[in-house]
Amino acid sequence: MEIYQHFRKEEHHFIDQVLEWQEAVKRQYAPKLTDFLDPREQQIVQSVIGRDDEVRVSFFGGAPFVERKRALLYPPYFQPREEDYEIALFEVRYASKFVSLEHRQVLGALMSLGLRRGKFGDILRKEEQIQFLAANEVAEYIRLHLHAIGKATVSLEKKPLSDIIMLEETWQDALITVSSLRLDAILSQAFRVSRQKMQSAIENGLVKVNWKVVEQAHFECGQGDVLSARGFGRCKIMDIEGKTKKEKWLVRIGLQK
Repeated sequence: MEIYQHFRKEEHHFIDQVLEWQEAVKRQYAPKLTDFLDPREQQIVQSVIGRDDEVRVSFFGGAPFVERKRALLYPPYFQPREEDYEIALFEVRYASKFVSLEHRQVLGALMSLGLRRGKFGDILRKEEQIQFLAANEVAEYIRLHLHAIGKATVSLEKKPLSDIIMLEETWQDALITVSSLRLDAILSQAFRVSRQKMQSAIENGLVKVNWKVVEQAHFECGQGDVLSARGFGRCKIMDIEGKTKKEKWLVRIGLQK
């Protein structure tokens, strides 16, 4: 199908899934709610559904600023409401005076419950306050089984979405020059560290491109890609402006503050 040529090969399986959702909505003439999708998956859903007159799509993840959102595919007669996305908000209660919890510890504890990553939305942290979003269908299971994060004993309090922690995402604009569009080259210049150090991070599974782990340093990046390296930060390729006289690539990036 012509649509595949616009996406990377590793994304083709997800495209097939989106096409199945689309057909299900047409066949059943009823809405289809997905798991939580990362921003790249949301882009793919939007591109695949496109301007289909029979199927529409909208996204919600608990608040406008969150990254991970559930997609709702629906026929034209349907008018989606916030509750149709079936999202639960939990606040983590723990002894914050004695222990500090990090994002990766919270995610690790959630994943240890044996649920798919798609059942969880964003994990929000502001000072000692920690919240996370989850699909309603697993909310009770999470509440009954999550009692510890790291070495900390925790309890969960279900909250209305109106009580969500408000976070703002900001990007600092920067212009870098790289010899190639390889992943290690981009990250090395973006975070001002040696290429060798970046290659090691990539090979050890510490780097993600569009929220998916990539372990090949030679992976070629493109405009719009979001790159993250554990311990270094996150950046986004805003624009590839072409080559300099010395045949190097001029790349405009955003560094997350």
